[in-house]
Amino acid sequence: MEKLLFVYNSFSGSHNAILDSVLKLVGSKSTPCKLCELTHGVFSEKKAWKEFKRDSDLEIDFLHLDEFRKKYASKFGYKYTFPIVLWEDEREMGILVSTEELEEMENVEELIALLESRT
Repeated sequence: MEKLLFVYNSFSGSHNAILDSVLKLVGSKSTPCKLCELTHGVFSEKKAWKEFKRDSDLEIDFLHLDEFRKKYASKFGYKYTFPIVLWEDEREMGILVSTEELEEMENVEELIALLESRT
């Protein structure tokens, strides 16, 4: 495992970021990205998540859904559901934390503990 890919179930761009923040601010339950919910507050990343990223020895990449599809469409197509955490090496890619597992998590600490146990 050379790299971890965190793929958010949201689209890139400032317009989408503002919309996501507004949905969180008003307490909307329609936010489609559990990974966003776990790792980010209304306006910024959660402290525990920042510390995990800073302290990790792994290469980590973060992509929005549109970025992932653009970068990996020819190699891996659309075989995954999102959000998702993937591992990647020079030849292959696989699921480290599935969409279903993310949906069951209550907080970022659960995500961090699972990542640490699997890497």
